[in-house]
Amino acid sequence: MQLYNKLSSNEREKILEASNLDRITLSFYKYASIKNPAKFRDDLFIFWNSIDVLGRIYIANEGINAQLSLPKKNLKIFSNHLRKISFLKGVRINIALQHNLKSFLKLQIKVKDKIVADGLNDNSFDVTKKGKHVNAKEFNKLMEDKNSIVLDMRNHYESEIGHFKNAICPDVDTFRDSLNTIERDVLKNKKDKKLLMYCTGGIRCEKASAYFKHKGFQNVFQLEGGIIEYAKQVKQLGLENNFIGKNFVFDNRMAEEVGKQVIANCHQCGNPFDIHTNCANDACHLLFIQCENCKELMHNCCSYECKEVYGKPINEQKALRKGKKTKYDIFKKGRTTKVSRIN
Repeated sequence: MQLYNKLSSNEREKILEASNLDRITLSFYKYASIKNPAKFRDDLFIFWNSIDVLGRIYIANEGINAQLSLPKKNLKIFSNHLRKISFLKGVRINIALQHNLKSFLKLQIKVKDKIVADGLNDNSFDVTKKGKHVNAKEFNKLMEDKNSIVLDMRNHYESEIGHFKNAICPDVDTFRDSLNTIERDVLKNKKDKKLLMYCTGGIRCEKASAYFKHKGFQNVFQLEGGIIEYAKQVKQLGLENNFIGKNFVFDNRMAEEVGKQVIANCHQCGNPFDIHTNCANDACHLLFIQCENCKELMHNCCSYECKEVYGKPINEQKALRKGKKTKYDIFKKGRTTKVSRIN
């Protein structure tokens, strides 16, 4: 009985290319009490692996957070399976705006302490007393209210490539950092304001809205279904699109187009560009924005140092990083000196 992925990314990539199947990318989450996350995890893996689900799924006592892809022909089987799980009946499934055959290359289901690392003590406040969910039309109307504060609950590298007009986008690396930063730097002495929150698919706002209500903010609203659902409703209903740029996603697609604008720049040459990449040097993997010209010139590397290492034979690269743990890092404007500038 297989309970873990046994194929490398390269092996899976070849299988996907040969399959000639249309795949769809989707996500969903649910806060619910799961008494035995490990058993639930194994049961999911067995069935999802049998219908060729790939993705990154976190399970904890507090619920499930799933981002995945599967063959389009298996969507009905997948949906029916979710309905058979009592707490997932009627769960919102966010279908991606754009799909990619290789959005995910492995099925990884992990048991975690929390489905989103928020750094909060959930016993200190009532997580069920969350903000009011609003749809795209209601969100647009609330944005027009001068008493509203539009809060981007995502990280700086996400909002850098796309965000709502006039939104406050905290300069934070993680969701764990954002709550304290917003409370300290944005919301001090503003408890009479309407807090209008959004994130990618809604999960971060579920916890954040309850936290700020606990802190004394009464008028708390959250965009139902997040940016993904907003973009769909805008298109279906012919609403004004108040999102500018792209929506960052945590898979190999890196981004989805929501607005037509390009609001970011290549971190190396400064030209307009808004697609992230990871440095090709396996000892680095820095997440940064790199345009196609710089990608070709730098061989998908963030610096001349990484380019030199990446150009060495594989056995030499392995020897250089032996005993060193690769630190997943993210480009920070004005705080990262590693990225080589190209004029």
